[in-house]
Amino acid sequence: MLRPFPLGGMAFPSFFVQRCLTGQPLRLSPLQARRNLPFLPLMTIVDHWSVSLRSSSTNFADVAEPGRDDDISCFGTSVLTETLEKKSLLDLDCDNFAMATEGENLPFSVVSPGSMEIVGRVPSMGQKETLEAIERSADSLSSWRSTTGSYRSNLISSWSTLVKENASDISKIMTLECGKPIRESLGEVLYGASYLDFYAAEAIRPSSSGGGQLIPTPFADSVDGKTARGKVIVMKEAIGVTAMITPWNFPFGMIARKVGPALAAGCTAIVKPSELTPLTAIAIRKLALQAGIPKDVFQLITANKSATSCVGEELCRNPVVKKMSFTGSTAVGKLLMKNCSDSVKRVSLELGGNAAFIVFDDADVEVAVAAAMSSKYRNAGQTCVCADRFIIHKSIEISFLERMKKEVERLVVGDGMLEETTMGPMITPEAVSNVAEKVQEAIIEGAELILGGRKLENIGPNFYAPTIIRNVRESSRIWSEETFGPVACVRTFEDEDEAIAMANDTTSGLAVYFCSKNIQRIFRVSERLENGIVGINDGIISSAHCPFGGIKESGLGREGSSEGMTEYVETKYIFMNI
Repeated sequence: MLRPFPLGGMAFPSFFVQRCLTGQPLRLSPLQARRNLPFLPLMTIVDHWSVSLRSSSTNFADVAEPGRDDDISCFGTSVLTETLEKKSLLDLDCDNFAMATEGENLPFSVVSPGSMEIVGRVPSMGQKETLEAIERSADSLSSWRSTTGSYRSNLISSWSTLVKENASDISKIMTLECGKPIRESLGEVLYGASYLDFYAAEAIRPSSSGGGQLIPTPFADSVDGKTARGKVIVMKEAIGVTAMITPWNFPFGMIARKVGPALAAGCTAIVKPSELTPLTAIAIRKLALQAGIPKDVFQLITANKSATSCVGEELCRNPVVKKMSFTGSTAVGKLLMKNCSDSVKRVSLELGGNAAFIVFDDADVEVAVAAAMSSKYRNAGQTCVCADRFIIHKSIEISFLERMKKEVERLVVGDGMLEETTMGPMITPEAVSNVAEKVQEAIIEGAELILGGRKLENIGPNFYAPTIIRNVRESSRIWSEETFGPVACVRTFEDEDEAIAMANDTTSGLAVYFCSKNIQRIFRVSERLENGIVGINDGIISSAHCPFGGIKESGLGREGSSEGMTEYVETKYIFMNI
């Protein structure tokens, strides 16, 4: 993006001076720039970006060039856009993006964790833009909330259809900015669309979309004390302006399962995506607008790392915002919860996990290994529900480890854009270093390395080998803390009580898994485990039809199912003496 600069002292082309003085946007392809701007070295140009020379903030909608969807993209660089069938997904015509030109809010780069190439540059917004977004959201609330459930359902359904039609491009954007294998990205796109489909259907259910119930009155006539008096109505109403802060590891899935129910209920939504993965959110919102969802009903705030705190604080403390939904770390969730307390704001939190994976002696070992693989190494172990702590019955530990080692050795680590890749990079070099340090600590403390345990620097700085370590101490950080990496830590147990105690020995309570063929044990253990989600003989547990969420320090509230809809409505009780 070109930034404002002095005109004096150099010879500028006449078209350049005219547009600069009149405040008109200057639109140049990289080739045109090189031919016409001899002062190119003094400035920063990104391939396929439109250029504005206004000294004040520039709205992206003003800079967009009509009819040039295929060769000018604001948000994506050529590294990304050349892979897309529909380049317009990242065009400049997304409404309500304000480009800052100075200070901390300069556009920031989106770097692919696999190749370390810049795949996009995105505007960084601050408190001012956040306040404006909140005002627009509040202004549009009344008209959106007064629409019928059927109307909202049709728009959300159309949005889902567009997402599925553009699934290939969205998955490429996702893989390039977060690194997960292209097949996983495609799976996430369809997973997110399933939430939109589900909440499109929920929007027309009377109990969800502003409907209510007429209940028998409990009041008696004051004269005879037995004749019913009056009418009682219980109504469900949209809670109002809602804010969502979403993570980088599921850049569409988390947006879909927050925005879907919010819009279905009649709320307006403001989403702040991770600064690491804003491009997927931009593309998804563009499709929402194409589906007919009003631009002020679903807004997006992108911010770099330094600006994120002021954006988050404004969303939490502003009394106009009635609901905050956050998916991310426990530490940040606690801070947001404190900030929301000033306005007694409703909060939904899906926070960290440290999932145990128990394999009892009566389990089918092959089934257990398949479940373990699907849970542990998906997205390079960077999910809140992936199994971290493997608690294996002593009698089958060797058999389990032998089979699991063979499966892990079959993983193909590499560029997520390649079809053969089954595990991509971690998100940042810092994430890799954190995992590597914990593995080395565990080994020094006496753990045995079965497989992996090293950085794959020959591939890139964000790659770490899929790892298995056994005999890990309970006091080791890699056991007691959420790993968020491709490391399976193994300990053994001898009886059921011991296994349950080990699994529950954590402040987290999101997901837990166990494998058994004994139906009595399945019910007994499920009831004793302190988790919001229990997976039995399987490692894939999330669905739009099921309530997702944790207990203890893993969060508050539920996403998915009809319970996810109740997070966005208020209950109003009306008594009528008629």
